[in-house]
Amino acid sequence: MPHSFRFSHAGKGGYMALSKTERLVSDMAVPIAEGVGCYIYDVEFVKEGSAWYLRVYADREEGGISLDECEEISRALSTELDKADPISQNYFLEVSSPGIERRLREPAHFERYIGSLVDVGLYKPIDGEKYITACLSGYADGVITLRRDDGSEIKVNQSDTSSVKLHFEF
Repeated sequence: MPHSFRFSHAGKGGYMALSKTERLVSDMAVPIAEGVGCYIYDVEFVKEGSAWYLRVYADREEGGISLDECEEISRALSTELDKADPISQNYFLEVSSPGIERRLREPAHFERYIGSLVDVGLYKPIDGEKYITACLSGYADGVITLRRDDGSEIKVNQSDTSSVKLHFEF
């Protein structure tokens, strides 16, 4: 049965919460994706250079999302966004898969991938490292627990990370 991650508001945990625009778009996109048999993994509204991008990442429990499904979600969401007109600036709408090296930013993302290898970028080094690849062994209240190959554990506040992504070896 398809599901959508429930995005959280900023709180004590310090994790990266969705902006008001991202929450609004997520709320619009969830029923559209569910109608296609998919779920919304994440939403981001970002400025790159002089252009704004509204990126909606959708997925499917088994087998990943197809290009046709992305297109179907994009068309339906575009229609809903045109009706509601919630975004004042011009932007490009992109609907895609979150990809193999998907970003983890919501509690549900971390909980889903416990036991997986992740790449963690840090604002300040830990033991001289600003980039750690380790096993995600836990997540609670905005604290990420990582297990290194030697079995030692590191606890990192999510607010101290610049990025957390699933690791993929080529």
